[in-house]
Amino acid sequence: MSRPRGPAEAIVGGDRRALARAITAVESGDPSADPLLRAIFPRTGRIPIVGLTGPLGVGKSSLVNLLVGQLRSAGKTVGVVAVDPSSPFSGGSVLGDRIRLERRADDDGVFFRSMASRGAVGGLAASTRDVARLLEAAGFDLVLVETVGSGQVDVTIREVATTRIVVLVPHLGDEVQTLKAGLFEIADVFCINKSDLPGSETAERHLAELASLGPGPDGWRARIVRTSAVQPFGLPELWKAVEAHEQFLAASPDHPAELRRRLSEEIVGRVRELVASEIAERLESDPDLRKLLDRVVARQLDPRSAADRLVPRGRA
Repeated sequence: MSRPRGPAEAIVGGDRRALARAITAVESGDPSADPLLRAIFPRTGRIPIVGLTGPLGVGKSSLVNLLVGQLRSAGKTVGVVAVDPSSPFSGGSVLGDRIRLERRADDDGVFFRSMASRGAVGGLAASTRDVARLLEAAGFDLVLVETVGSGQVDVTIREVATTRIVVLVPHLGDEVQTLKAGLFEIADVFCINKSDLPGSETAERHLAELASLGPGPDGWRARIVRTSAVQPFGLPELWKAVEAHEQFLAASPDHPAELRRRLSEEIVGRVRELVASEIAERLESDPDLRKLLDRVVARQLDPRSAADRLVPRGRA
């Protein structure tokens, strides 16, 4: 009689229900997910994580649908994470009741998951990185992460995705406004979607002029691709641009240092989260810390000084 498989073994073995349960645990912050994430970590960091971001209404979901179809036709398995804005009242996904991505129920080569940002900066859930790792451990060839700009375009996608696609449209001037928000610095590929509409050539020319100013800090010069999800066209060219960037990363001597920086930031972020959570609980339960908070409320002590007492900073 064979022994029961643990969650990590089940996920690696292709159990989609186990994968769905694990993602739910990660998204809800269930501590039971921690051992699982530790177990699957050695299996991660080897596949492309492709992020698509841009203003609302530029057609990112339609692009994702078409990309998934193209990739499945090429025999690739795809995990998709769609990050929606959170409701400020319930914390749930604002767009969670809308079917944004289509899939065939009998296709095990595709896995879609919609997640709420839960107030994370830039609209990107802090758990998205862990969900992408679970999908990689489950054997998917690549992961697509789609974010919905809620008032602003997500820039934190750069900390999750290996290749970032910034999606724009030609007729609203979004390409100029978005670049002012700093997206030019994180875009590996600019996708001018809805290019069946007037103005796409002008938008491409403007972006090309900006790209000609020089490559990014890593030496990569952003590619520009025109697409349409209506006709459709440009999808093969869009994916070729993604592959070109992934090949560039693999050959770049600076890539190991970038990976080290990302993991360092992740560790610091995790420590910050744990410390903040513990202190928040103790401010309500620890009598001494309650007195400290009472002094701040009474304006006898400022919040900065109170924080310094809780987490003393090193002195030179």
